[in-house]
Amino acid sequence: MSALLARPLYAPPRATVVALHGAGMSAAYFHGQTRPETSLLTLAADLGFAAVAVDRPGYGLSSAELPRGQTAAEQAATLTAALGDLADRYDTGAGLFLLAHSFGGKPALRMAAEGTLPALLGVDVSGCGDAYTAPPTEPGTRDGGWRRSWGPLRLYPPGTFRSGAAVVARVPPGELADAARWPAEFGRLAGRIRVPVRFTFAEYETWWRHDPPALDRLRSRLSAAPRVVIEHQPDAGHNISLGWAARAYHLKALGFLEESMRHHGVGRESRT
Repeated sequence: MSALLARPLYAPPRATVVALHGAGMSAAYFHGQTRPETSLLTLAADLGFAAVAVDRPGYGLSSAELPRGQTAAEQAATLTAALGDLADRYDTGAGLFLLAHSFGGKPALRMAAEGTLPALLGVDVSGCGDAYTAPPTEPGTRDGGWRRSWGPLRLYPPGTFRSGAAVVARVPPGELADAARWPAEFGRLAGRIRVPVRFTFAEYETWWRHDPPALDRLRSRLSAAPRVVIEHQPDAGHNISLGWAARAYHLKALGFLEESMRHHGVGRESRT
């Protein structure tokens, strides 16, 4: 598997952020291809965290071996093994924090439910919920609705779409076929998640329901999580981390990581 890795320059990492991109994207989604200040990897390293943005199974280097991709359940198993290897090779600090976008949220939440990752501190998910507004289709296609994935063009820095080749990727057909099963799968998994969870829905999110009744149901399903936070990101479309709102969202996500570390009794003082 391929990935982008950023680490603090002058000290061991306080913890490690694992970023999982959505369908039709790549690890570069989290690395500010148009504006450097939108990079999650750079911001995390500046704040003392290691950050690894993974090309999920079926993307990047694994695309040749997995041309059809993997289901969310299969991806969770593959990613668990890969992250175990990462922890063997690198200092991950206090543990791992999963930050996932769109389809990437599905294996992330499954890994949290299965409890197979060592020292999982929490999960932060954007662009993913438990109820679609309409049956899922391939992002970026006529049926998939380009505007459903992006929203108004003014939400993105100039040049975003010219640099898109570095970010956008083919959606493996097996992944797309698996997407429709997610609402039922989440219903079976949610009650087993025992770490802090944060969901963010963009102001112009159109793939997922985020009206008050839907969010009340989403929260109630996470009955074992010690903390559940649900927020809305203003001035953002589905692809939050590529837009002007990216830095604000990333700061909030890393703030949630700080809070999750406190929940686990971990702080700066633990390194002294």
